[in-house]
Amino acid sequence: MSEQILVEREQGLLTLRLNRPDKMNALTRTMYSALADALEAAQEDRSVRVVLIAGSAECFTSGNDIVDFLQEPPSGPDSPVFRFMRALMDFTKPVVAAVAGPAVGIGTTLLLHCDQVFVAAGARFKMPFVNLGLCPEFGSSFLVPRLVGPVKAASLLMRGEGFTGEQAVAFGIANEALADGAAAIERAREVCLALQQLPPAAVALSKRLLKAPYIDELRRVVSEEGQLFVERLHSPEAHEALSAFTQRRQPDFSKFL
Repeated sequence: MSEQILVEREQGLLTLRLNRPDKMNALTRTMYSALADALEAAQEDRSVRVVLIAGSAECFTSGNDIVDFLQEPPSGPDSPVFRFMRALMDFTKPVVAAVAGPAVGIGTTLLLHCDQVFVAAGARFKMPFVNLGLCPEFGSSFLVPRLVGPVKAASLLMRGEGFTGEQAVAFGIANEALADGAAAIERAREVCLALQQLPPAAVALSKRLLKAPYIDELRRVVSEEGQLFVERLHSPEAHEALSAFTQRRQPDFSKFL
C-alpha cells in the first residue's frame, strides 16, 4: 500500500486517507492503484462495514498530479484511475467522504459516488475539465445535471465555476457543512460508526435499490466519458492547456476553431 494512502481500521470502519501534503494530495497513478486495491479488498472483506475517504483537515485533493498524468496518461479501462472509478462506483457498502480545503476535478466527482459527504463550510470545489481542454469524467455529465439542473450544471462543467462547502450542501452534493476540516472529519467518522452498527445486508440492499433506477445508464456514461477523456488528452487544445499549466502561464486557445 502506498504511504500516500494511509489505511486505518477501527472495528468495521476502514478509513482511506490521502496523505501527500507537500503536493496538496494531488493524485498519482500509484495512489489510484492503492485506492482501487483497498476498495476491491474491502468489498470482499466481511469485517469491513463502511469506508471513509478523507484527506487532511486542510486539504482533500487538488486533483490529478499533472506531471505524473502526462508521463503516462490513462489509455484504457485497466488504467489505475479507471480501476479506482469502477471500484468506487460498484462498491456495495456505504462510502462516506470528509472534505476540507480544495477538492478539484476528481476530488469533486468522486463525491458523487459516495453515500454521505461532510464538508468544511470553506471547502473549495471545482471541476475544471473544459479549462484543461478535456471533458467531464466519472459520470459527472450525468449526475451533476440530476442534482442541480442543466443550466447550473453547464456553469459547473463547461465554465469550471467553483463553489463552496455551503453551496455543495445546497446543490445536494454534500449532507452538511461544518465549521472547519477537523469538524467535517469528526462528523463523517461519527456517521460511519453509526452506519457500521446497522444490519449490513439491509444497508447494502438499500444502497442497491437507491442506485438501481440509473446505475446501468451511469455505467454507460462513465465508459463513454472515459473514452472521450482519453481522446481529448491527445488533442491540441489539451496539449496547450496542460503545457500552460505546467509552465505557469495563461493558455492561448485563439488559434483553435
